[in-house]
Amino acid sequence: MPTTFWSVKGGVGVSAVAALFALSRAGQAQSTLLIDLCGDQPALLGLPEPEGPGILDWAAAPGRPADAINRISVDATPDLRVVPRGGGSPVGDASETINALTKQPAHVVIDAGTNDTAFARDVIRQSEQRLLVLRCCYLTLRAAQDLDIAPTGVVLLRERGRALGPGDVESVTGVPVIAEIALDIGIARSLDAGLLASRPPRSLLRTLADVDGVPA
Repeated sequence: MPTTFWSVKGGVGVSAVAALFALSRAGQAQSTLLIDLCGDQPALLGLPEPEGPGILDWAAAPGRPADAINRISVDATPDLRVVPRGGGSPVGDASETINALTKQPAHVVIDAGTNDTAFARDVIRQSEQRLLVLRCCYLTLRAAQDLDIAPTGVVLLRERGRALGPGDVESVTGVPVIAEIALDIGIARSLDAGLLASRPPRSLLRTLADVDGVPA
């Protein structure tokens, strides 16, 4: 069952949260496949920029077999593989992609970013787990008031000094905050250095460890 992360604004931290969630699964010796619809995962995880095809190329190809998705993935850790974005232009809905990802033997995590393409929006809509990543700021919550995709839960990034809190987020979105992540300098340093895969913040992995239990 794919777990998809997305947000209503750029710069919120969707790709980092998706990567950390995938690392938390892989850290429990669960085979995990991270689908990158944004193109940021290789840099975040300290991987070389991919030169071959990616998930968008697979989705745009006629008669594509489901097992080909794993063949275009690259190793990030012993239990985590990343499927890069690629450069294809899928047409139609994402039902074949979601069906193929559901059949994968690994746990599938999707980084859908800011849902800025029709394909990404359809991937989110068809995912059973649709986790909205938000910060406690007024502009982000205002954008979340007009969602055309219903999330199943919210992952909230907390910053010091913000007047808004989880209750405000739940009131606006109508779904529970299932995890809260406190932003600190240690996380920023890991991200900037591309060390997320080799030195993931252990406290964040524990925070995200039980996110899967969200009712769809």
